[in-house]
Amino acid sequence: MTPTEVFSIAGMITMPMWILMILLPKWKVTRFLIDFKVIPLLLSILYSIYIFQAIQISGAMDFGSLASVMDLFTEENAVLAGWVHYLAFDLVVGMWMLDQNKKLRIYQLVMAPCLFGTFMLGPLGFLLFMMVRAFKQKQL
Repeated sequence: MTPTEVFSIAGMITMPMWILMILLPKWKVTRFLIDFKVIPLLLSILYSIYIFQAIQISGAMDFGSLASVMDLFTEENAVLAGWVHYLAFDLVVGMWMLDQNKKLRIYQLVMAPCLFGTFMLGPLGFLLFMMVRAFKQKQL
């Protein structure tokens, strides 16, 4: 498979999980996928494959400066690994948010923008959730 095909596959397995988390967070299938981190584990396997290929092609990775990191993203396998890294970790954060919400019981209409924000903009959705969470915990 080409990196372009893997990029598409990674998106295709991630998108349905986000839809389930936003629209059907309590459904038993959704809960199973969250509890066992099925999609993040699959993404982690993809990440492992492509990050090791990038290391084989380009050698050791240097994260010591912005210029060094920018150089890393000139190698196709490294870019793919970086993208899969984002997909996996944003998804884990979204799953954590839903696990937190088991206790908090934040309305799904409030959780949906937090989850969508995490899906689209990662840290901004997390920040929104943390603000909602702080407000909710004050009420408890």
